[in-house]
Amino acid sequence: MAILQGIKVLDLTRILAGPWSTMALADLGATVWKVENIKGGDDTRSWMPPERGGVSTYYLSANRNKQSLAIDMATPQGRQLILELVAEADVLVENFLPASLKRLGLDYSTLQAINPRLVHCSITGYGHDNPLENRPGYDFIIQAESGFMSITGEQDGEPMRLGVAFIDLVTGMNAVQGILGALYEREKSGQGQSLDIALSDSALHFLANVASGYLNTGKVPGRYGNAHASIVPYQLFNSADGRIALAVGNDDQYRRLCHQVLQRPELYEDPRFTLNAGRTRHRDELLPLLQDAFMQWTNAALIDALREQGIPVGEVKDVAQAFASEPARYRELVISAEHPVAGEVRMVRSPLRFSRTPTVAATAPPLHGQHTDAVLGEVLGKGPEELATLRKAGAIL
Repeated sequence: MAILQGIKVLDLTRILAGPWSTMALADLGATVWKVENIKGGDDTRSWMPPERGGVSTYYLSANRNKQSLAIDMATPQGRQLILELVAEADVLVENFLPASLKRLGLDYSTLQAINPRLVHCSITGYGHDNPLENRPGYDFIIQAESGFMSITGEQDGEPMRLGVAFIDLVTGMNAVQGILGALYEREKSGQGQSLDIALSDSALHFLANVASGYLNTGKVPGRYGNAHASIVPYQLFNSADGRIALAVGNDDQYRRLCHQVLQRPELYEDPRFTLNAGRTRHRDELLPLLQDAFMQWTNAALIDALREQGIPVGEVKDVAQAFASEPARYRELVISAEHPVAGEVRMVRSPLRFSRTPTVAATAPPLHGQHTDAVLGEVLGKGPEELATLRKAGAIL
């Protein structure tokens, strides 16, 4: 039995942070009712190319194992359907601006009165109860505002965003942590609660050691390209026929690099380079010497020699090579499910591995409104005539 089997999640989210969090809950066995606007549904349904069979692969990335309901919450009948689903749900996740939910009468105080056991999770750009609460939050904007772009990119180049919307993704994971914690606490207290999860909070928290360095020294960090501010050598190097990513994490690894691999003991014995603090201060002198030494090797031979000495190294791969790699094959990371329009849809397996309660077998992300009648009928007891009336009123697709 999946670990969250029996937990019902009402998903009022769209784009990425929210859907990413509810997909994780669905992978763990929760029933997820994804409520979409009747006009177009989740924004990412139209984000293409790339697409497969006319279906956005962006949408496919974050919405497996869910049931889609197309409901117009702006209509009185649609709003009433949401309130009835709230009464049946264990968890509600939304990423509306607070003002929008208040206008709809779907704020937490209203929902709590209907279902005191509800775990309510609100995902916003800048959090609740401050002057910025109704400012839209987008990953790209938060990457710029949080300082992440200022530390990403070449030293003399432009500030650069990461290639995926990682602040959305980590915010979704923070939401999952909070939801699981609140469900655990509910087992003791019998009461639900509301979670206030902000992209801006997640971004600054995710600065991690960079944040700690600035907060405790006052020194504003800059960009190091693929190098590391505090560890040397820790970056890309060219070989005679390729490129490696080298991460020498301690002084003993550096000793083995110089003595056993490169046969250049003087690069270790030099007092400037023996300790990491010295290597970091004198990186401009050391790195050209290492680069010259690496150019004497082919990529394959260099990687083999480094791995034999237990020195962390990898080959720089593109995405296709990554999915064809040994880790991807050994861990069976690519899974698939049949989609009614796109055919076979390939996805990345959940990274969560349990010994007794595995994640559920994947079902393809749903069509827009695919489960509206089924869920409203099975969960709320709506018969054909009532569904027809709701459809005529424009409350459901």
